[in-house]
Amino acid sequence: MAEELAVGVGPSKIDMAYERFGDPGDPPVLLIMGGGAQMINWPEGFCDELVARGLHVIRFDNRDVGRSTHFTAAPPTDIRAAMAGDLSGAVYDLSDMAGDAVGLLDALDLGSVHVVGASMGGMIAQTIAIEAGARVRSLTTIMSTTGNPEVGRTSPGAFGDAGPQPDDRAGYIDWQVRSARASASPGFVFDAAAVAERAGRTFDRGVDFEGMMRQMVAVLVSGDRTARLAELDIPTLVLHGADDRIFDVSGGRAIAEAIPGAKLVVFDGMSHNLPRELWPVFADHITELVRHAESVRMG
Repeated sequence: MAEELAVGVGPSKIDMAYERFGDPGDPPVLLIMGGGAQMINWPEGFCDELVARGLHVIRFDNRDVGRSTHFTAAPPTDIRAAMAGDLSGAVYDLSDMAGDAVGLLDALDLGSVHVVGASMGGMIAQTIAIEAGARVRSLTTIMSTTGNPEVGRTSPGAFGDAGPQPDDRAGYIDWQVRSARASASPGFVFDAAAVAERAGRTFDRGVDFEGMMRQMVAVLVSGDRTARLAELDIPTLVLHGADDRIFDVSGGRAIAEAIPGAKLVVFDGMSHNLPRELWPVFADHITELVRHAESVRMG
């Protein structure tokens, strides 16, 4: 389906860009992307894998990325101060972003969905499960963590040395390719052409470095979810790369250990991206969880 815009969504009354794939009558799967990443970072080929397995897929732009509402009136973010512990500049937190996602479900008249989140999107997915559990039929996190600073740590140099984000399209594409290469999966092919193509579309849809900084502070100010995760009773799948340099695999292990009954699958050679070779494998695991959750739900 074509990209659409939902207006006045959630408690914050923001506008949210979204797309749907597949038959609306199939079990709905909500894909939530990570920090600074637009919904197109869920590759169309991956969405197609899910649709081919009988799932209805919804992907969307979080606040402050792409074609959803940007909080441009906020003061500039002092990310160094935030990382040093001064979180007074936070414009919003993950609960606000979870409220956006739940608001989109309301706009689409979806009572509950299977939630899949990658990286920061996995943190938003966890927050939805904690704060609006009745809306979550199953939970899948990919390359995410709990918010406990002792797990899921970032390796030195994980983002490479790409420098500041360029303002021009060609420079931005090159910057994205160099950044993606630094955190690419060592066990899989790095598809520079695919990264460049998506970077071009990202630029054309609108880039916002300050928006990404606001999202990073939202993660920091939201704290550790471990104790609340232990209270969940939701079928859960945790997918993580053994070689993740952005969020060490200990983050995924901590999620799986915290949520009762969660299944953990660790992929050798995978870092902090979605390797094309693993799309069907991810889709199989997610579909298996969805089928299980649907059977439990239907009694």
